[in-house]
Amino acid sequence: MYATERQQRILAEARAAGRVEVAALAEILEVTPETIRRDLTALEQRGSLRRVHGGAIPVERLETEPTLAARTARRVDVKRRIAARIVEEIPRGGTVLLDAGSTTQALVELLPIDMDLTVVTNSIPVAASLAGRPGIALYVLGGRVRGVTAAAVGEWTARELDGVVVDLAVMGTNGISAARGLTTPDQAEADAKRAMIAAARRVVVATDSSKAGDDHLHRFARLDQVDLVVTDGDLTEEAAEELRAAGPEVVTA
Repeated sequence: MYATERQQRILAEARAAGRVEVAALAEILEVTPETIRRDLTALEQRGSLRRVHGGAIPVERLETEPTLAARTARRVDVKRRIAARIVEEIPRGGTVLLDAGSTTQALVELLPIDMDLTVVTNSIPVAASLAGRPGIALYVLGGRVRGVTAAAVGEWTARELDGVVVDLAVMGTNGISAARGLTTPDQAEADAKRAMIAAARRVVVATDSSKAGDDHLHRFARLDQVDLVVTDGDLTEEAAEELRAAGPEVVTA
């Protein structure tokens, strides 16, 4: 069993049981406790587990949703690769809706300086990065700004999107699974994301592999509403095929 496969097994066990123990995992997976500890460290660095004495717990068991600043600092190279792949999908001279999130922020930093584009966003950091940039026609969605994500959410946001049609929406997500689709912990955030997807002709989801299999409280899209999922190579082929079977194309960066 490869390390990535073993780590996904560990993550599945943690989510099913709410906690995993080093000794028990070593026995189940027939490896040394030192190997399990390295796996738990890798999963913690990816933001999937939190180490505790003797084992680990899945991060979704924790009450506090990670802030944008905390998520931006995680898996930076992976997010830049995902963002670079999504740049290839952006139509020059087209209209793009950018969701809030650390990967969409990375995408903004990689947009060619000479690209003519109309951008609609609910992200305060994305708007700040694009304001005054040559060639960019920028529209900022209003609404209540969530401090955790720096995103405008709520009825105002959804109402402004009601009359909008864009070529492409680039969406972030807290969780993605074949069974439940795209999910997030916050209801207002889910409402805004749902309205974004409804406004787009084509939907691309930017997500690193640590979110695969996560199911949070509020679903904002089924996978058959998504055209393309861009993730990283740590996603197993089995997991990728499950996502493809539910609707979207899945590529790794």
